[in-house]
Amino acid sequence: MLLKEALAKKQGQQEHLIELNKDEEEEDRLQEIVSIKSGKISISSSGASSAAPKKPNVKGPLDLHFMRDPETSLNLTKAKKQTSMIDACNKKARARTIQYIARFFIRNSIPFNVVRSKSFKLMLEVVGNYGPHLRAPSYHEMRVPLLKKELEYTQNLMKQNVVERAKYGCSIMSDAWTDRKQRTLINFLVNSPAGSMFVRSVDGSSYMKTGEKLFTLLDSLVEEIGEKNVVQVVTDNGSNYVLAEEIGKLKRVQKTIKRGISLVDFFYNHTLALNIMRKYTNKSELVRHGVTRFATTFLTLRRLYTQRNNLRKMFTSDDWTKTTLAKVTKGKGAANVVLMNTFWNDVAYCLRSMGPLVHVLRLVDNERKLAMGHIYEAMDRAKEAIKSGFKGNESKYKAIWAIIDKRC
Repeated sequence: MLLKEALAKKQGQQEHLIELNKDEEEEDRLQEIVSIKSGKISISSSGASSAAPKKPNVKGPLDLHFMRDPETSLNLTKAKKQTSMIDACNKKARARTIQYIARFFIRNSIPFNVVRSKSFKLMLEVVGNYGPHLRAPSYHEMRVPLLKKELEYTQNLMKQNVVERAKYGCSIMSDAWTDRKQRTLINFLVNSPAGSMFVRSVDGSSYMKTGEKLFTLLDSLVEEIGEKNVVQVVTDNGSNYVLAEEIGKLKRVQKTIKRGISLVDFFYNHTLALNIMRKYTNKSELVRHGVTRFATTFLTLRRLYTQRNNLRKMFTSDDWTKTTLAKVTKGKGAANVVLMNTFWNDVAYCLRSMGPLVHVLRLVDNERKLAMGHIYEAMDRAKEAIKSGFKGNESKYKAIWAIIDKRC
């Protein structure tokens, strides 16, 4: 009996040891799987794989020397076609990381299209190569030394443009626009075979966009670039640049344009008049004038001229005469203009003067082909079209020809 109890006890101890060994083997296997997934495997002296002990992330001179270039890393990332096991295991970590990136964009009102920027992707590559615990740049570093280095980097990029414009010549380009604060800003650029390079932006609000001041600005830029390097000056089609609006300064044209714009504004500022006008023009809209836009002035007058008979019918109909608007000063003034024969004769004069020039502006403004080789021939054709429109009566087109010749 005692012998049986001793054998049973010994057998139980052996089974317990077997279970402990199994648990240890299972734990070793789990540890090995974790090590493989994390990409850290070390070989012991007995040849078995075991998890490498954690070490602090300390970077020495060799780490800095062999750190992968961000451009290379970015290209390698683009070349990957299959998702590795490590990437699959790190999906949760990536989701957490990019959520912080998104939060940074949202809280600082950064446009989402910035993520398409190559510099943004390069930044992430560099941060990834550095590893954890990167100390962020300070406010002073961002606005002084780092900004200065970036300026030097950009200037080095532009050196090829300077070489190209000295070798082949260049074009000076200017463009004026108005921001949300109603400031008039003028951008100046230099274009050469190497591309377009931004030079400076000038706040021209106090200049009132006068032609004399703009000439001074352009002249100083030519001096800076070098007169021998400048082939041409290219500007926008604003009145102070192209001066196509000089035709609008002719007394007859100026008076007609003013009346036409006032008439269109009257309709669109009074709902009752606008509804009646739409009834008599079969819902055709008029063209509202654009400030300093030569082409829209022409389009405004042309649309009025095509609707002249319908507008006359409107202002002589009971639909109009029975309204209270027909009895106020502005209503009477609009009716007088529409029923005035000399007004429509003046509109016809303006259309004959401006129409051919609008075709030239369309040629210059297109982006499908270069217009410089055709501009002089186009201006000659415009002059002939104006002459033909007035049936060769020199007294009617002489002043217009003089303006065209001056600009050419």
